[in-house]
Amino acid sequence: MLKKVNSNVKRQKRHLRIRKTVTGTPERPRLNVYRSLNHIYAQIIDDKAGRTLVSASTLDKELKGKLGETGNKEAAKAVGKLVAEKALAKGIEEVIFDRGGYIYHGRVKELAEGAREGGLKF
Repeated sequence: MLKKVNSNVKRQKRHLRIRKTVTGTPERPRLNVYRSLNHIYAQIIDDKAGRTLVSASTLDKELKGKLGETGNKEAAKAVGKLVAEKALAKGIEEVIFDRGGYIYHGRVKELAEGAREGGLKF
């Protein structure tokens, strides 16, 4: 009998494969994306120091009241703009985009476009 493989397990394998080559430095940190069913999260991480420099999500105070739904493309774009705004305030202009094993489509793509509109370069 074949064992069914969970799609999240496959995503985690893709993510680990990608992370072998994608690392954030102090000059160009990594913009990481995590997507759940109801929310989306973005972090800018310096892998050399092992620190999260900036984070934003649909659960942040700045967005919680403005968003009607948190699991759609509009919310993802708002999170992208918010993380870009916070990053620029800390002096971070260039990042490496880490899609977290997700397909570059839908909410992940909207978050990336929102971050680009906010002023981040990647």
